Amino acid sequence: MMGMRELGTNVGSVLASLMFVWAIFKNHFPYRLRGPIEKYIQKLVKFVYPYIQITFHEFAGEHIKRSEAFSAIQNYLSKKASSQASRFKADVEKDSKSLVLTMDEYEEVPDEFNGVKVWWVLIKHTTNSQSFSFYPNPDEKRSFKLSFHKRHRELITGPYIEHVMKEGKAVFLKNRQRKLYSNNPSKHWYGWKRTKWSHVFFEHPSTFDTLAMETKKKEEIKNDLKKFRQGKEYYTKIGKAWKRGYLLFGPPGTGKSSMIAAIANFLDYDVYDLELTTVMDNTELRNLLIETSSKSVVVIEDIDCSLDLTGQRLKKKEKDGDEEEKDPIKKKEKEESENKDSKVTLSGLLNFIDGLWSACGGERIIVFTTNYVDKLDPALIRRGRMDKHIEMSYCCFEAFKVLANNYLDINSHDLYAKIESLLGETNMTPADVAENLMPKSDEEGVETCLNSLIEALEEAKEEARKKAEEEARLKAEKEEKDKEESAQEAVKVDENSANSVVKENGFHK
Repeated sequence: MMGMRELGTNVGSVLASLMFVWAIFKNHFPYRLRGPIEKYIQKLVKFVYPYIQITFHEFAGEHIKRSEAFSAIQNYLSKKASSQASRFKADVEKDSKSLVLTMDEYEEVPDEFNGVKVWWVLIKHTTNSQSFSFYPNPDEKRSFKLSFHKRHRELITGPYIEHVMKEGKAVFLKNRQRKLYSNNPSKHWYGWKRTKWSHVFFEHPSTFDTLAMETKKKEEIKNDLKKFRQGKEYYTKIGKAWKRGYLLFGPPGTGKSSMIAAIANFLDYDVYDLELTTVMDNTELRNLLIETSSKSVVVIEDIDCSLDLTGQRLKKKEKDGDEEEKDPIKKKEKEESENKDSKVTLSGLLNFIDGLWSACGGERIIVFTTNYVDKLDPALIRRGRMDKHIEMSYCCFEAFKVLANNYLDINSHDLYAKIESLLGETNMTPADVAENLMPKSDEEGVETCLNSLIEALEEAKEEARKKAEEEARLKAEKEEKDKEESAQEAVKVDENSANSVVKENGFHK
């Protein structure tokens, strides 16, 4: 029998001969003759080699955008590679606590789906292109190559690839470091590496456990969020976009920002902090919405201060029109200022949160915050837009107990009864209560902090009493003054009437 060495030599000779013949064929045969021959050669190769290959490139599109499919495959194979590959790339994610292993270049990782075996390979191509582009191509191009037998074409191109995409996205959500985004001015949207949103890692520690609020109210909000997170099919059934609006209102210092962080941490969502004053018009607002991802909380804080959304701006223009016509310089300065100001309208904002564009993507929480809910247009906060209204009120005793546990690690104390009584008589924000409970030095203990809070509550109670007395005094003085003015007006009317009668009688004489 022919030995392995002889067999290898013969195979090598055959391959070398074929390569030599192929080179002569390509160089010397006319193009019109090569076409039909290459066609039959490809058919022969397909018959001999019954495998199909699918390539997933890392970058695609006109502006070299990273492919979502490539990212999903990379995340999916990170689990397979850790148990089957022999060469890895390591990366640290999620606040430097999670080590993620991915397959190295040219490493082959097998996979099995419904009894069918497939093979994945990561390919890297290095280019030395000298061409110039406003969006330059990366020097290294990577791609995943999937190989499988042609008899399993329908299974692999359908259910298997869908399975890989789904599992890859789940791995990404599990390992990702959540982010806090802020919108950039539109002049920074274009060019190489320019984006509409910039970000930092979201690391706010607030949770519903640390939130100073009544337990019943917190449980109600948590149940609402759970229902929303699991409601994809329900929202599709009722024909609504998969989003929900939250209106947080109350005095400053009542924990509105902490509530937003607690919602994001509870749902494990990213946060988009939208600053409306940097958005020039409704078109830019829509473009920003399109760039937000699903599983996110879109926040507009202090909505009543962000923009004039009630039409008062138009009235002001009409009022100032005559003055501008008299002063051309002032008119020009006014026009230049208006060109720089945001032209986002109430209609554009409503379309953003509840119109056709709100259905672009899904699984979003939209949050508005305000200190003065009465200033907002009713159309902006009606149910269906801001579905849940949450009042962030002054600190109650139950909220105080949460803060005391957070800051002092105590659940009860002899001074609790006095604090409960004072909180029932005085309005103090959770932020002010927390400031008094926070030890300012190592020498300050539980007793000192609680007494500090009691003192602050008593001072606030006394100030509120003096303020109420002053307001009552001013009100009484105003009423007395109004009575005097009314009496004087009555006397004047009587005198005028008498004079009128005298003149009239004198005229008849």
